[in-house]
Amino acid sequence: MIYVIDDLEVEFREGTVDDVSLLLSFIRAMAEFEKLTVTATEESLRDALFGGAPAARVLFGFVRGEPVAYAIYFFTFSSMLGKRGLWLDDLFVAPAFRGRGIGRALMAHLAGVAMRHGCGRFEWIVLDWNEKAIDLYKRLGASILDEWRLCRLDEAQLPGVAAGLPPAARRS
Repeated sequence: MIYVIDDLEVEFREGTVDDVSLLLSFIRAMAEFEKLTVTATEESLRDALFGGAPAARVLFGFVRGEPVAYAIYFFTFSSMLGKRGLWLDDLFVAPAFRGRGIGRALMAHLAGVAMRHGCGRFEWIVLDWNEKAIDLYKRLGASILDEWRLCRLDEAQLPGVAAGLPPAARRS
């Protein structure tokens, strides 16, 4: 899809396995901005996103053929709604293209994806210091859910938690 945004022609297209190195470069740029560590590799991304059971989808934004933005999203499920949801894991716009409406257009495009898939929600998280992103999300009408807390078990913690399960009962 090509959209005209702030006098720019912006093309959004789904990522393919051929885009893995581009995706990793975007992930590293976002991690630098957010002061995070990247352990993803081209191989892990290729397997997770383009293997037999893709975990998520990738959307890229291009201006004059130059990659300027990306988003990673996947579908979730809400038992309370009885519907799927769309979870936005990453949204990043290259610094030279920020403030031009590309992030807003990516969000609008993803809202359309959510509608086409019958989603009852479109959710994401944002770092508390990222005021520009928070302002954008508020302008979109998003609710900031202060009463909910994100919980996480990292990969290294999983074996310890899994070991807490009692042995399976054997049936004769």
